[in-house]
Amino acid sequence: MTPPPRVLHQHSSTKTSPPRLLHYDSSTKTPPPILLLQDSSSTPVSGTEQVKYPGRSAKPMSPSDFLDKLMGRTSGYDARIRPNFKGPPVNVTCNIFINSFGSITETTMDYRLNVFLRQQWNDPRLAYKEYPDDSLDLDPSMLDSIWKPDLFFANEKGANFHEVTTDNKLLRIFQNGNVLYSIRLTLILSCQMDLKNFPMDIQTCTMQLESFGYTMNDLIFQWLDEGPVQVADDLQLPQFVLKEEKDLGYCTKHYNTGKFTCIEVKFHLERQMGYYLIQMYIPSLLTVILSWVSFWINMDAAPARVGLGITTVLTMTTQSSGSRASLPKVSYVKAIDIWMAVCLLFVFAALLEYAAVNFVSRQHKEFFRLRRKLREEQRMREAANANAQSNNGLQGNLPSNKDKGSLKRCSACAREEQLAQGNQPLYLNSFGMEPCMIGGDGPLSETAAFFAGLPPGHALFEIRRRFIERAKRIDTISRAVFPLSFLLFNVLYWFTYKVLRSEDVHASG
Repeated sequence: MTPPPRVLHQHSSTKTSPPRLLHYDSSTKTPPPILLLQDSSSTPVSGTEQVKYPGRSAKPMSPSDFLDKLMGRTSGYDARIRPNFKGPPVNVTCNIFINSFGSITETTMDYRLNVFLRQQWNDPRLAYKEYPDDSLDLDPSMLDSIWKPDLFFANEKGANFHEVTTDNKLLRIFQNGNVLYSIRLTLILSCQMDLKNFPMDIQTCTMQLESFGYTMNDLIFQWLDEGPVQVADDLQLPQFVLKEEKDLGYCTKHYNTGKFTCIEVKFHLERQMGYYLIQMYIPSLLTVILSWVSFWINMDAAPARVGLGITTVLTMTTQSSGSRASLPKVSYVKAIDIWMAVCLLFVFAALLEYAAVNFVSRQHKEFFRLRRKLREEQRMREAANANAQSNNGLQGNLPSNKDKGSLKRCSACAREEQLAQGNQPLYLNSFGMEPCMIGGDGPLSETAAFFAGLPPGHALFEIRRRFIERAKRIDTISRAVFPLSFLLFNVLYWFTYKVLRSEDVHASG
């Protein structure tokens, strides 16, 4: 029901005139006016002066009304149309803040990082003057109501947003129409690594920010002038050191669909080789040194020296396989491959060295066995000749072809005796006894029994001693040659990869 108007009576000595009533429209929410009734003799008042609204003073616009007016349906703002449509391109300024940097994987050649991506651009349609604040921090749900750049990471292999406890997004609008959009992302980006100097390498990994749908006629990305790439103070990487210098640049992409804006930042990562020293270099170094122990073991201890040599070779093979397990199957040679290959070569050479020592030390046995064989053949031929001479006396006075051969062989035996008595150096290939050479090796007990039956100071003892000394000399030379050779290799290896290659990498970077 419409409330009746309130009537105020003003007394006068003159005759009053009937009051004028203003009707209240119930369809409006305007409070009932106050009607001022006065005498006809008094000065008439205008309508505006007669109607007074209590508490109707000017109030600031509410945030909801302001947002509806700024970007609501009645504002005429269309999020599908970029700012400055059909005009100059929109300049988007970008900067990133790195929260964490890690999980650099050589097998897949990628790295993982967590960043705050911030983009700022100007949208004249969002400029305002009705609201007193210089900027407005809006709910992330308002992002769907405004235009945003279509930025993506060109070298991305995987990414995800963060929604705990709410969407990790920030939207801020300034009075002049500037828009700040920040979002938290976890990215897995590809990184083309050069592993020739592994594990003393310096890798350069890039991050490329590119527009997907807008060409450079509509959108241009650029880095913030101050602090374009910021890093958390407590950022640490397990195997790498992130260098402070970061290269910023442009990587404009040309496709058959147009020219698209692109900016990039290059991170320089220097690998720390402490892990590889402990797990690969020092164990392999000790394995090589262990293989040299066989040079001080008696050459008669064949099981010990052979077992030690085979053990070190198998150990180096296992370590070499383990070093390649965490690396991609690249076609070029890496620094760790050269180290493992040379270490394997040294332990294998140590095993072959004992084979040479054992061969040389057993040459006197071959000589004595050949000597006994020749004497047996000589006795058999002498017996055959004696039988032939008894059966044929006339022919026995003439030497036959067989007798000539026997004499030839006997002359060889005489030469052998001469060399033994004269203590001259003996070489099997100088005996001239090719028809008498027989391979194989006799039992050791037979040789020991043979020497046990000889008187002390016999010439054969001297022959045996010379062969054994020759084998011992090989061990003595190896004790110096192997360590010096490995030391020389270490000097060349570390100088090449820590000095020369490192300078080349810094110069090219």
